Amino acid sequence: MVEHVRAEAADIVKSSEFGAREPRATWQRWLLIVIAVGWSLFQLYASYFGTLNPQKIGAIHLAFGFALAFLAYPRRSGRTDRIPWYDWLLAIASVTASLYVLVDYYNLTAVQGGMPIPRDVWFGTALIAVLAIAASRIVGLALPIIAGVVVLYAATGPAGIIPLTPPDIIYLHNGYSWSQIVQQLFITTEGIWGTPIQVSATFVFLFVLFGALLEKAGAGQYFVDLAYSGLGTFRGGPAKAAVVASLLTGVISGSSTANVVTTGTFTIPLMKRVGYPAVKAGATEVAASVNGQLMPPIMGAAAFIMATFLNIPYSQLVIYALVPAVLTYLGLLFVVHLEALKLGLQGLPRSELPAFGPTFIKGVHYLIPVAFLLYELMWVKLTPERSALNATFALIALILVQEAYRGWRANGNVMVGLWHGVKEVFGGLELGARNMTTIAIATAAAGIIVGMVTMTNLGYGLTQVLGALSGGHVWVVLILSALTSLIMGIGLPTTANYIVMAALVAPVIATLSGAAGMVVPLVAIHLFVFYFGILADDTPPVGLAAYAAAAISRADPIATGVQGFIYDMRTAILPFMFFYNPQLLLINVGSWYNAAWVILTALIGMLAFVSATQGYLLTRMRWYERVVMLVGALLMLKPGGLTDVVGIVLLGAIMLYHRGRGQPGPLRRAPQSARG
Repeated sequence: MVEHVRAEAADIVKSSEFGAREPRATWQRWLLIVIAVGWSLFQLYASYFGTLNPQKIGAIHLAFGFALAFLAYPRRSGRTDRIPWYDWLLAIASVTASLYVLVDYYNLTAVQGGMPIPRDVWFGTALIAVLAIAASRIVGLALPIIAGVVVLYAATGPAGIIPLTPPDIIYLHNGYSWSQIVQQLFITTEGIWGTPIQVSATFVFLFVLFGALLEKAGAGQYFVDLAYSGLGTFRGGPAKAAVVASLLTGVISGSSTANVVTTGTFTIPLMKRVGYPAVKAGATEVAASVNGQLMPPIMGAAAFIMATFLNIPYSQLVIYALVPAVLTYLGLLFVVHLEALKLGLQGLPRSELPAFGPTFIKGVHYLIPVAFLLYELMWVKLTPERSALNATFALIALILVQEAYRGWRANGNVMVGLWHGVKEVFGGLELGARNMTTIAIATAAAGIIVGMVTMTNLGYGLTQVLGALSGGHVWVVLILSALTSLIMGIGLPTTANYIVMAALVAPVIATLSGAAGMVVPLVAIHLFVFYFGILADDTPPVGLAAYAAAAISRADPIATGVQGFIYDMRTAILPFMFFYNPQLLLINVGSWYNAAWVILTALIGMLAFVSATQGYLLTRMRWYERVVMLVGALLMLKPGGLTDVVGIVLLGAIMLYHRGRGQPGPLRRAPQSARG
């Protein structure tokens, strides 16, 4: 039964991020392996030698992505045991259209000066068409629909393909011909070959590959074991261990759904065992896994694109994002602690858990490549691409040494272990490439939106619309932006969601906040839309992370997603915190004690907000106590000495009142003793 549940959850990840097709023909299975491994080897070669320009790398990168998209990902109602003729045709057409830029690069740039001839228009049209098909198959209909809408907007106008005049408020251009649109999207580096695909083909691929190799080495299970050995005996220990294990797994995995399956197959059954209801056990894992993309140093793929958009070193973005990420995980630990108190839950007996010391020592070597990556990224200040490349080579060496040692320990045969290590490395190369397929297609399709927004100045029109809707109130714009990001996230992966929001909404927020006299760093605005794009991963009714967790917990996926979103409400408040108080991003904090005060008051406010939403502190809270607690939390979240003091007084009053009122028993009790 347990294996069946794990297989069901793994199937969700496979179909969404790895490709569910498993051809019966041996040569077809080997072809998929060769394409995936070849993709990884090409990316390592291109990064090491650096002889190709970004547009050529992007073209080859997308060609590999197309091949896997059509050969490894079946249509939703298509067969998974063979590759049908139309997918062969789509794969050949898409790879050819993508590589056309590489083959004819000299003519496109030097001879024609970027001006398309009829042949270019035909190949560009073909690429846009197959990209729309691939995106709809892999990431759903939302992304190609949005891309199609902005293309239609560009084509509408007196001089465009559609000779109509849009409303004055968004009438910012005269319309463009199809040749001009194809030129923007297919020939220049401001469309499909723009920043998103270039970052995907460099930084993102290497970090995803690093994570895949680390997982193949066994680091994922090590992180789970380490978390349970340290936290399993505490009250609600399995849930707290699930939070920490998902945090650690988030360091090597930028996928919420994969994180759920990696840690949840072990953590969710143990949470249910100590008394967590199935829905809450799954929701805890979902909330912890979704937030894994927020945790530096290896955040979600969108973070690398953000650093490029903002033209800041990725190492600097890591510093900006660190405090909010830590706060959100501390808040989640408090959530599961309060749930354990409410339900009277306890921990696991120490006899059932591995000792912390031996567990830590057993896999401490997995921390070496991670530490090496951090050293090169944060201390030596190498580029993210070079840091990830060097760390990947170090990790490959570690895998080979580890397996050779295990072979020697098992039967004294180093070569057998070394050969197993080689197979593990190639397995990691395949896994990394398969995991990249969704990102490559999504970033290329999102490039269409970015290219059309740049071409038509659509952002200015949206500024006019949102400015009119909000009446100039920035907080209204923020709420509208948050809701838009959550809604779009129902149908978009987090990377594409961020790119779309960064192109359309972030400039609007920046313009309107500046008009209101606010000085908000651009990184705070981009992190704002980034956070809400990630939260959409557990937003019903789609949230794949919730479906994967529900498959393991045997609970309703919609209920799991709703509960996970309730737990994530403490994360949803964070973007508003650092938008109005950028010091939380360690920007212009001044002295160390001022930074400490900002972080401390934000943490207290976060924990108070969790108590208000959970309805529990030292005991169950009455409705008016929750109101007072919520007011105190919001005062703590707002920067300012007076508001901090008033907030602390209100929170202290509730705590004292609870002590005087006594602590009624939990909703139900578990049989074991606990501490924590």
